[in-house]
Amino acid sequence: MFERFTKDARAVVSGAAAHAERAGEAVVDTDHLLLALLDREGSRASFALDALGARDRRDSIARGLATARRRGGLSGAEADALAGLGIDLSEIISRVEQTHGVGALAADSGGRRGRGRMRHRPFTNGAKKTLERSLRIATGHRDRHIGDEHLLLALLARPGTPAEVLAEHNVTYDRVDRVLYGEPERDAG
Repeated sequence: MFERFTKDARAVVSGAAAHAERAGEAVVDTDHLLLALLDREGSRASFALDALGARDRRDSIARGLATARRRGGLSGAEADALAGLGIDLSEIISRVEQTHGVGALAADSGGRRGRGRMRHRPFTNGAKKTLERSLRIATGHRDRHIGDEHLLLALLARPGTPAEVLAEHNVTYDRVDRVLYGEPERDAG
């Protein structure tokens, strides 16, 4: 599949691994893919993100991702559902962090945080599924290669923190698809 990735898509994958490394994470997750997409310039995904104002709000998006990571990767909707059951997630996070340190609930998936430089960081299942979905999206648009725009659309198509944080910034699958591919043609029939 990677042979079908454009230079920009490959740069996003490499950038995601670099984000994971800088954060001391043992694995590359969908959050890292989103941060790498926000770093790109002069690509189709960066065009869409610019058009929707997301790159201007990069810091806010990064904070949203960090907040979700701090609460163990739970989405805002999941936190609201727990609150509806009378479970105060911020109280739980506070107690865990008092005992185990700030960021103790951060989804690290591997328990190897901070153990030095790794040569290869594996991708989480969510990140792998995003890469696989990008292929289906490219095929659905009849594009021969997988570009970074397909990675962005794949992140938005999957439920999870990146799609939720982007939606909070008015970046949705439909809006990105419209920016990239225009309005769907209507049958006059």
